[in-house]
Amino acid sequence: MPSSPASTIAEAVATQDLPTYRQIEQAALRLAGHAIHTPLLRSPALDRLTGARVLIKPETLQRTGSFKFRGAFNKIRKLVEEGPKPKAIVAFSSGNHAQGVAAAAALLGLPATIVMPADAPAIKLNNTRALGAEVIPYDRYREDREQVTKKLAAERGAAIVRPYDDPDIIAGQGTIGREIATDASALGLTPEIALVPAGGGGLIAGTALALKHALPAIKVYACEPRDFDDTRRSLEKGERVGNAPDARSICDALMAAMPGELTFALNRRQLAGGLAVSDDEVMKTIAIAHTLLKLVVEPGGAVALAALLTGNLDFKGRTVVVVLSGGNVDPDTYARALALPV
Repeated sequence: MPSSPASTIAEAVATQDLPTYRQIEQAALRLAGHAIHTPLLRSPALDRLTGARVLIKPETLQRTGSFKFRGAFNKIRKLVEEGPKPKAIVAFSSGNHAQGVAAAAALLGLPATIVMPADAPAIKLNNTRALGAEVIPYDRYREDREQVTKKLAAERGAAIVRPYDDPDIIAGQGTIGREIATDASALGLTPEIALVPAGGGGLIAGTALALKHALPAIKVYACEPRDFDDTRRSLEKGERVGNAPDARSICDALMAAMPGELTFALNRRQLAGGLAVSDDEVMKTIAIAHTLLKLVVEPGGAVALAALLTGNLDFKGRTVVVVLSGGNVDPDTYARALALPV
């Protein structure tokens, strides 16, 4: 009998069969010509505001508006190339992974079904459908999305593409760190600190793996909403801890119940710590990104920049990389953010 995804993850953690930098290099080859190599941006205004040399990695400009396309395409292309080719793809997501999977599956000629929270931002629901995927809504507070997804996969003979706890997903997201290191070197800069959003932990696990390969001394910090700072607390405790069941945040993309097993196994080795920001700080940061960077950033995508702007660490005189992980924000949320004084 084939192993279940949960048992496969547990075996990988137990045997330390974790993603490697070599897998990130292989992911970069699969993604070439499909994912956008997003630029590394400078902002004199941000430098003056923070006293740091700030490098912005805007995955808001990535295909489907977030970093998630990288991991999804890497995973699905590997499934197709190494075979047997699945009949279909199913996934569960709050929205950005949904769009990444939908786009990647369409490019590779596979039907996709995505289990999404019924209260996900309308822009994410609509974009996922527009990319050709079927959306199955569920109640994020009463239903288990993984069980819904497993049932669908069994019924349809489909492969499950998980949002973060998968070596191929982590490797795909790791191409972000690989690009940062290459582009910073071309600018003649050596990043000392990296601030990266963290939900389930796939983005920061892959990004940190690539950054630490190129820049062993860099300190990478997980950035999270204040009531969903499970990575920060897990790092402090040395084991995975979850969030309160009644926790709420405007950062819908970062509301995982707890860090993933694979992702935390990597992150506990790689990360310097975690930083938490409030929803109010996130909303103000969305407005600042609009004003200073001319970039549209969603709440979950803005937490790393919010951590920089709130001064949770001493960034003065340091070279700091900030990952903006996504820009899929509903118009009403964006309008409320822009109405705030900057």
